[in-house]
Amino acid sequence: MGDRAPALITALGNLEVLKSKKLAFFCSVRCPGKLILATHDFCQELRTKGVTVVGGFHSPVERECLNILLRGTGSIVICPARGLNGIRVPAGVKVAMDQGRILYLSPLKDRQRRATAQMAVFRNLFVAALADSIFVAYAHPAGKTEQFCREVLGWRKTVYTLESDSNANLISLGAKPVQQSEVALK
Repeated sequence: MGDRAPALITALGNLEVLKSKKLAFFCSVRCPGKLILATHDFCQELRTKGVTVVGGFHSPVERECLNILLRGTGSIVICPARGLNGIRVPAGVKVAMDQGRILYLSPLKDRQRRATAQMAVFRNLFVAALADSIFVAYAHPAGKTEQFCREVLGWRKTVYTLESDSNANLISLGAKPVQQSEVALK
């Protein structure tokens, strides 16, 4: 993140999770139905392989995939677009947290209790910086997620996306097209 790196990071949960290889997960709010189904299958594979996934889990597809991942054995790093002070841990997440599989991280000040679009962008950059590689299920052409991908690809981070005509914009930017099973093994 260079000079935009956070001065302080707050944590709640198991810090040991950070020692494993991490895959960041992103998806635009709007996503074609065909890619939603493929992304669900992809998350099922991640769940069975115990891959550590990091993300904000804010968009509808991201939230659904978090629920899939919670039923697995892998670790999850949840980065909300707000400070952690007063955060309520949902019951399903609490169970995984008690198992030592969950880490909440925030690069935002505790007094920031409501997410904003600006904080979400900063959080997404933080998530990408934490991860070893990045998976983007879908980025709407000319949208914020595509703009984010442009920046992260400039960092020379590996960005994967599902092989699909709907992801042609990401592939043309330099994202690596893969089948679902390939990402989980990287």
